[in-house]
Amino acid sequence: MQRFYDIIFSGLALICLLPIFIPIVLILKFTGEGEIFYLQERIGKDLKPFNVIKFVTMRKGSALIGTGTLTIKNDPRVLPFGKLLRKTKINELPQLINILLGDMSIVGPRPLTESSLNLYNVEVINQIKKIRPGLSGVGSIVFRGEEDLLPEERKSLDFYTHTIAPYKGSLETWYVKNATLKNYFKIIIITLVIIVLPKSSIIWIYLDDIPSPPDDLILPLNYPNKKK
Repeated sequence: MQRFYDIIFSGLALICLLPIFIPIVLILKFTGEGEIFYLQERIGKDLKPFNVIKFVTMRKGSALIGTGTLTIKNDPRVLPFGKLLRKTKINELPQLINILLGDMSIVGPRPLTESSLNLYNVEVINQIKKIRPGLSGVGSIVFRGEEDLLPEERKSLDFYTHTIAPYKGSLETWYVKNATLKNYFKIIIITLVIIVLPKSSIIWIYLDDIPSPPDDLILPLNYPNKKK
């Protein structure tokens, strides 16, 4: 049933977003480095690789320099127009094509590169491989401002590995174990609210049984129950 809704929603979204996509394609073609789409191998359901589709936001070869596939605050590799696309998350919208193709779902764990996936422990990997990765999801919503949590290159990788990744893994595991149609629609609604009100704490209110963040992430993630 979820696959049915994935096809309907992604198809309608692509049609409705076409007037937005056309000027973005033109801007990307004639600015930056002339590239429009960025394809990167990610790991999907049953650990099968697929190419995720995004609008280009970074310079060519960015994955091979600096912090690799991890983007930090004020990352110099991000193109000027790419900053706007990343801030609004518009760069993610071509993944609607991945959803139509069956690589992804509207809701699910964030699609990761192999190196990022391997930061999770075996138990987490065994859980998230059971379902398709999602355009949105609990982990994606909670860490929608992840780049702002990684301001210093020398500390970012360590902080991501030992603080962010374990908590994100617990969030993704929670969704796999609670992947009901009800939560599917809840997360879609929460995502739409977040687009309009980026600083909203709605996810902590309407999904109040998701794992609580560790102490180092309580304030950065705007967690209300223990906010000082």
